[in-house]
Amino acid sequence: MDEWCADLAAVLEAERAPRAVVAGHCLGANIAVEFARRDPGAVVGLVLIEPMLRDALRGSLSATARLRPLSVPVVWLVRALNALGIHRRRVAPLDLVELDRGTRAAMSQGGSGTIARRHAAPWVDLATTPTAVYLQSLMAVNRGVADLEAIRVPVLALLSTGGALSDPVLTERRLRALPNCRVLRLAAEHWIPTEQPEAMRNAIEEWCTELATAARP
Repeated sequence: MDEWCADLAAVLEAERAPRAVVAGHCLGANIAVEFARRDPGAVVGLVLIEPMLRDALRGSLSATARLRPLSVPVVWLVRALNALGIHRRRVAPLDLVELDRGTRAAMSQGGSGTIARRHAAPWVDLATTPTAVYLQSLMAVNRGVADLEAIRVPVLALLSTGGALSDPVLTERRLRALPNCRVLRLAAEHWIPTEQPEAMRNAIEEWCTELATAARP
C-alpha cells in the first residue's frame, strides 16, 4: 500500500495536479481510500467502484480473508526465493482493452460465466502477474479498508447488483460511515468497467460536474 500510494502521488506530481478526483475499481478503490486518508489535501473527491470491504467479501475471497495470517509466511517465502533469483523469467503481457473487448463479445453471445472465467480465475491472473505481486494484492484485498470515518471529501460509490465478490447490501451499510457519500447500483456482477462502461462513465461525469459546480464561488 505504501508503494501504491507513493506511485499515485508521483503521478499527480508529474501531471502537475495538486488536487484531483481519485477513482478506483475493486482493490483500486481501496487504494483510493487509503490515499485520501494519508494525503487528504491532494484529493477533491473519490469514486469508489466496487470497494472491497473485509466484512462484505463473498465466496473464495471470504475464505482467503480468514486464512490471511497463513498467507504472510507464504509471501515472504516467495519474495525470498525471488531475491535469490528464483522466479519466472517471463510473465505474459496483458492488454486490458483487448480483454474487455473479448469479454463483451462473449457476453453478447450469452456466454454463461464468461466474465468470471476471464476476470476472477486465479490462474488467469497468475499468468500475467508475478506470484509475489499477486499474493500481496490478494492480501491487500482481504485486509479491506480502515477508518472510513476519516474520509471527509465527497464520495461516489458505484456498486454492482450481482455482488459476485462482495455483498452490496453490507458494502452500502458500511459506506454510511462516510459523511458525504452517494451510492448508485449498476446491473453487473462485479466488473462494472467491463460490464457497464457507459453507465459508469455517465455516472462519474455527472457527479464530477456537480462537484465542480458546487466548488465554484
